Amino acid sequence: MAFVKACALSELEEDTPKRVELDGTPVSVVRTEGEVFAIHDICSHANVSLSEGEVEDCQIECWLHGSAFDLRTGKPSGLPATRPVPVYPVKIEGDDVLVSVTQES
Repeated sequence: MAFVKACALSELEEDTPKRVELDGTPVSVVRTEGEVFAIHDICSHANVSLSEGEVEDCQIECWLHGSAFDLRTGKPSGLPATRPVPVYPVKIEGDDVLVSVTQES
């Protein structure tokens, strides 16, 4: 797995998603409940940015239609979304948040 720097840990506000692009992939990085998560930033139901939504109970909600996705698994918790979105491994090194958007072969 190739990890790349997504942002600084100090840049992340609790429960406030930060959109980054890593190797051409839109990613929402979220600090919540003492952990940092990285989830694909595009809703599986509509082509909108999840990082514009709200975070609560380890879920990120799509601002357009209200579907929420679990930050740990990417699974939707309610309609209208029925397909999960990818989640990505995260490592913290010092103040760097590192994310891997590559798939192992």
